[in-house]
Amino acid sequence: MSYVLGLDGGGTKTLTALADRSGEVVEIVRGPSLDPTAAHDWPALLSRQLGQASNGFGAPAAAVLGLSFHDEIERFTTMQEEVAVSLLPHSKVAVENDVRIAFDGAFATGGGILLLAGTGSMAWASLNGPNDRHYRIGGWGDAFGDEGSAYWIGRESLAIASQALDGRLPEADVFAHELLRVLSISADGLIDWVYSIGNRRTAIAGISSLTAAMAESGSSPARDIINRACDHLARHVAAAERLLSYPEGQHPAWSYAGGVFSSSSILDGVCRRVGTAPVDPILPPVGGALVHAARLAGWDVDTGFVGRLSASLQNFAQSKTQRKGE
Repeated sequence: MSYVLGLDGGGTKTLTALADRSGEVVEIVRGPSLDPTAAHDWPALLSRQLGQASNGFGAPAAAVLGLSFHDEIERFTTMQEEVAVSLLPHSKVAVENDVRIAFDGAFATGGGILLLAGTGSMAWASLNGPNDRHYRIGGWGDAFGDEGSAYWIGRESLAIASQALDGRLPEADVFAHELLRVLSISADGLIDWVYSIGNRRTAIAGISSLTAAMAESGSSPARDIINRACDHLARHVAAAERLLSYPEGQHPAWSYAGGVFSSSSILDGVCRRVGTAPVDPILPPVGGALVHAARLAGWDVDTGFVGRLSASLQNFAQSKTQRKGE
């Protein structure tokens, strides 16, 4: 039996999946982030996750790894490609940016605009024909970009909280103390918490779900942060539409991926600003990596394959959830 491997390595977690020629998923393994800026042992983590996923199945016919910072920082890109090839010497291997595989998953065989908002944020746009250009919008990193991402929301939340704690923004006092309560830290311990945590980017991004929940409960400071996040994310889509040069009055399809959109208020807010409803992603990002890997292996990737892959990924995820609950 022949298999392909797809890996979705985002800023917070990694999913590795195996699928057979029919589109049936036979294994999914979840692991920690492979972010090269935070986890210096990421090659060892990648090796372990590939081994866990392929254990008992042999070398995959092809593998596509979607990794953060690929094609963004040259030294990371080179190392990611070298490590991937060394770990999979008997497979056809391709390494892509994690947002590219999210795009491949969202549209499968078509094109449009994929807006990703997870730990970081970026839009990926293309009509996706054989000669069509692919555009990246955003994704400049947490130091001066990634607007609207989970990290950006978390960082803005901490900034507002700090200004409330020292009296510069007294109207956000309730917001600040609720944030500290949920994080189980004191006002005096906030600086120590931020600069002592092992993976600062992931930890700060984790605050975003709290801020979204507080916004939905009526917190004005939280609502302001979420509204600004929606503004930033919608600008990604607007810029992508201009780059794709659609005729006036027509809009390309757009879709979304990433944990930030688990908040319905954020998804709804972006939809209102964009002015058109998104199409649901056909496949999750790891599914996009599997589709890409199947093509790399020379398999026939038609609507039947994509449909079976989609159903299989959903069924596999549900069965995993049920087993955890037993």
